[in-house]
Amino acid sequence: MPSVGVIVSLVTVMQKFPTAETVIPSPGQKPRMMHDSAKVSTASVTWTNAEPDTLMEWVLAPANLKRAYQRVVSNKGAPGADGMTVADLAGYVKQYWPTFKARLLAGEYHPQAVRAVEIPKPQGGTRQLGIPSVVDRLIQQALQQQLTPLFDPRWCVELDLEKFFDRIKHDILMACLQRRVEDKRVLRLIRRYLEAGIMSRGVVRQRQEGTPQGGPLSPLLSNILLDELDWELERRGHRFVRYADDANIYVRNPRAGERVMDSVERFLSQRLKLTVNRKKSRVARAWRSDYLGYGMSRHLQPRLRVATMSLGRIRGRLREWLRGARGRKMANVIEWINPVLRGWAGYFQLSQSKRPLEELDGWIRHKLRCAIWRQWKQPSTRARNLMRLGLSEERACKSAFNGRGPWWNSGAPHMNQALPKKLWDRLGLVSILDTVNRLSRMT
Repeated sequence: MPSVGVIVSLVTVMQKFPTAETVIPSPGQKPRMMHDSAKVSTASVTWTNAEPDTLMEWVLAPANLKRAYQRVVSNKGAPGADGMTVADLAGYVKQYWPTFKARLLAGEYHPQAVRAVEIPKPQGGTRQLGIPSVVDRLIQQALQQQLTPLFDPRWCVELDLEKFFDRIKHDILMACLQRRVEDKRVLRLIRRYLEAGIMSRGVVRQRQEGTPQGGPLSPLLSNILLDELDWELERRGHRFVRYADDANIYVRNPRAGERVMDSVERFLSQRLKLTVNRKKSRVARAWRSDYLGYGMSRHLQPRLRVATMSLGRIRGRLREWLRGARGRKMANVIEWINPVLRGWAGYFQLSQSKRPLEELDGWIRHKLRCAIWRQWKQPSTRARNLMRLGLSEERACKSAFNGRGPWWNSGAPHMNQALPKKLWDRLGLVSILDTVNRLSRMT
């Protein structure tokens, strides 16, 4: 696992991104936008006298509106001042959208007033929020989807080197080592490690290129070889992060990304005799590109988050482990999984998005409550244990005999009340969110 210092370099790159770019046209000039579905890069925005304004047309395009509608509906949310719910939006828009569209295109549309709502602050007092109507949320979301690419022009070149460790050329690597190492005995020993044969099924096969993964020297040697790539990228003025053969290069637009991809591929092929795997390499939005388990948010000033794949991987790992928890004491199960949770939280301590960590904590407690519910087996045992944990006799019996399955019951209010977070804290279960918050305060 790479060190936290490698991830810190990613944070440094993120902090150098521009938050917005302002282009001021000459008098009489108008903006022209090139259509690329919902994506419009900085490179595709030019200024000309010949073209009419088209931004509002792209905002109101059916494909863009469909995406906006799906986002508004999935977010749910409370009604605005007019009382219309998300469930009412489809029928209302179907009936009145032609009128709304005409007013928007004519520049005559006026949004409704927002509904004021006060929510408590953690430190006391309240904060006032304004909830727009669902129609205005639809229009705002459609605007956001078209404006974001204009003011958030980050793109990322993701490089994947094909069979990198298997194809390292020994002579090129040794030449890199000789620039800093003068002791010929050390150089000779490293060469012998590189050329040591591989035994498979009792047969030793000689190795002419590559360095085997698994030895302590392997990551260092790969970094030494790819220092050449770092220096080349620095010489060109690129912003990038790299650890071993994982590299992301950040550029302003997709055209620059393709150009960088081609030139870096040539450099690696000609200088280091390495091959870029084009099937796994790509030019994509920075927030769609993960790096060493981390990802970026879509904010103008991007924030570091845990990659979706990393969240899925830890859930899968814990799911396998907790399948064996049904017949074991819960104290032993917690002792079993705590090192995994503690190590995972330590690696992702730089995450600035806390909600996924909170949800992961809740999912782990849900799984443990499910294991306990299964251990109780009989409804009578469940009722007795629920009463022991503080539920009334009536509620405990009703919950124990409800006929629902273990997963539903383990997420239901009666089990949340019987086995709340503070109880798991007393049992010593590591909270990923609490651990990340504590580590963040220490750094």
